[in-house]
Amino acid sequence: MKRWTWVSVAFVIAVASSVASAAQGDWLGRARVININPDASSSALNLDASTETTLELDFTYFVTYSLGLELILATKKHDIKSGVTPVGDVSLLPPTLTLQYHFSPDSPSFRPYVGAGINYTKFYDINLGGGTLTVDSSNWGGALQIGADFPINKIFFFNVDIKKIWIDTDVKVVATGATAANFKINPVVIGLGAGMKF
Repeated sequence: MKRWTWVSVAFVIAVASSVASAAQGDWLGRARVININPDASSSALNLDASTETTLELDFTYFVTYSLGLELILATKKHDIKSGVTPVGDVSLLPPTLTLQYHFSPDSPSFRPYVGAGINYTKFYDINLGGGTLTVDSSNWGGALQIGADFPINKIFFFNVDIKKIWIDTDVKVVATGATAANFKINPVVIGLGAGMKF
């Protein structure tokens, strides 16, 4: 894993271990509509990935009053281009685990949070270069997050969330296995949704 991934892992482990004996808290569940905006670049081929909108589910478990672990689940197919030329498409499944700090979890009006963690991206339904190109099947990367919940009542709330997720893979020639380019997707994910406390 790259250095920033190890930093994210170390952050999650260090903070989680420091609160492992703390009292457990509540569960939150959210459903968001997310807009996935790739900040794409490649070492060759001038590759880009399409901006897409889809649904996301997440679940947060409070390990203390202010610290929560959130698992984020979503998947989407992206169109891939080389410059303006279509190359094909590929689907991404990037489950992401973040450790969040909630500044005011009992506020009646505004509950902001920040988070950092890791994602494991699975690439599937790969259709690139008419079958002449493929990508590595999976990737580990870092993730950062900022957001806020806006309570409606004691159970339900609205949510706004922004994440930066680091995702990259190697594009390979099927016939030879040679690497044609390193492809960084690195999306910013903006979400709006609602949730409930369990």
